[in-house]
Amino acid sequence: MDRLHAMEVFVRVVETGSFSAAARDLQIGQPNVSKLIAALEDRLQVRLLVRSTRQLHTTEAGQAFYERARRTLAEADEAETAARGLGKGLDGRLRVSAPVTFARLHVIPKIGGFLDAHPDLRVDFVLDDRFVDLMGENIDVALRGGELMDSSLTARKLATCERLVVASPAYLARMGTPSTPADLRDHAALVYTRGLIAEEWRFRRAGEDTSVRVPTRLSFSAAEGVREAVIAGFGLAISSRWVMQPELANGSVIPVLPDWELPNADLWALFPTGRLPTAKARAFVSWFEATFSAN
Repeated sequence: MDRLHAMEVFVRVVETGSFSAAARDLQIGQPNVSKLIAALEDRLQVRLLVRSTRQLHTTEAGQAFYERARRTLAEADEAETAARGLGKGLDGRLRVSAPVTFARLHVIPKIGGFLDAHPDLRVDFVLDDRFVDLMGENIDVALRGGELMDSSLTARKLATCERLVVASPAYLARMGTPSTPADLRDHAALVYTRGLIAEEWRFRRAGEDTSVRVPTRLSFSAAEGVREAVIAGFGLAISSRWVMQPELANGSVIPVLPDWELPNADLWALFPTGRLPTAKARAFVSWFEATFSAN
């Protein structure tokens, strides 16, 4: 039995919660997963997993083995990278999670440079505005904007961007341009629910804080929906410059209340809790940070 491979299979079974999900993730047959786990338990002479028709749990011994196996796999990956030499590039698979619109605008158009530097590396993008379970979906690194909802994650702040109230010229021509936050009460808000932006918008100017509750016209779980609704003239929205960068540049969307500040948006690189960031994940973050800061 290949001990490292058996460890990898066991770790994926625990993190995905089932034999079938681990098999799909590792691209091997489910019977092979079952055989490997059985062989591993036979070798160790201890039960690692308790199975039922609907759930799978680790035993006390299984949890202890899982923690050590996860560290061992990370260290083995680092050892291979060091032996191979960073100058020869990376290989294997890198899974990156990122919000759809942000990735479309700022990551995917530039990823060719990273791929050219590492021709033997396969990159799997998991594009979703929801907060993906990094462990459960075997994500190596995630790019996320806004406030961190899980303080247990290993996080690195990459950049900070201002947020703006934005609208299309056609909407403002039809409804009027607000000159103070209080004027927003007569307008329609387009709300990005994943960004956790409440209906009460908070502003600051010259040390003065104020907030206003804006009637919600439409809400979206993806930033792409907010973008399209703003461009179509359905209302105003709070957005980072990152998300509206092309439209702000070409004038199809314009800032509203430019003298008032909103809380900034931070961009983070997140790594799975309890796992050393892989060399592939670190290389990706370093490349992205250098590329993004050059914009």
